[in-house]
Amino acid sequence: MNPLLEIVDIRKQYKQVVAVDGVSQTIGRGSCFGLLGPNGAGKTTLIEIVEDIIAPTSGTVLYKGKRRAAQFRQEVGIMFQQTALLSYLTVAETLETFSRLYDHTETIGHLIGLCHLEEVKDQPNDKISGGQKQRLLLALALLNRPELVFLDEPSTGLDPQARRNLWDIIKAVKSQGRTIVLTTHYMEEAEKLCDDIAIMDKGGIIARGAPHDMIHTHCRRATVSVPKDRFPEKIPALQGFVRERGERVQIRTENVNAVVGQLLSSGVDMRGVNVRTPTLEDVFLKLTGRSLRE
Repeated sequence: MNPLLEIVDIRKQYKQVVAVDGVSQTIGRGSCFGLLGPNGAGKTTLIEIVEDIIAPTSGTVLYKGKRRAAQFRQEVGIMFQQTALLSYLTVAETLETFSRLYDHTETIGHLIGLCHLEEVKDQPNDKISGGQKQRLLLALALLNRPELVFLDEPSTGLDPQARRNLWDIIKAVKSQGRTIVLTTHYMEEAEKLCDDIAIMDKGGIIARGAPHDMIHTHCRRATVSVPKDRFPEKIPALQGFVRERGERVQIRTENVNAVVGQLLSSGVDMRGVNVRTPTLEDVFLKLTGRSLRE
């Protein structure tokens, strides 16, 4: 199947600073593609080029196999991290006002239902919560029935429950066959929502793949942590790398079951023994040397 979006050798340079350095990627139809990177990696610049907000120094972006035409902005939805809303308009009035910008729009009632805004549809924008505002911004991004939706840090500032509520709506949007391009500072968000992830650093893409495959490729070892006072002095060679960390002994291993079996057979009291499997955060730290939220 032909990709919906193709990024072809995109480069963006500001005087002596290269923000994006020859990036090429494809994004398949109906997928959720996540772009991750530490601050200053170039991801915001790249996304703004793809969204046709700024022009690249060189390279091109293809949409449905062709260079983007003027109609491109009528056919995509963008949920910006920050969007100014008129405080005196209600939620429903805001959707109605923005709908006049497009030739073809989704029904307001459908969007209010999809984004769980029924209880606040008649409330002014300055009276709704942060989670409700983010759901309104998502509804605005869906007004023109876009096949391609850009979500820029959609859950920033939300409490854990509001974040998960928003994730459920995004999953419902994807289930309708829409293609989503997501930028986020939350690793859990990327793991929960994305089929495919690219990690960007210093202007280039340094890794790409499905979350599970990325973890398996770059961080295969889990960590078994045992209280130091319960770790036996004599134990057969463990299938892993053993090190002391404060009051605990850590065994890094690719075979957790074997290590746990060895501990049990050596009479180790398993209370307080923890097993930590690698995550996407571990992959990110390994590849960039930084936390995603730095």
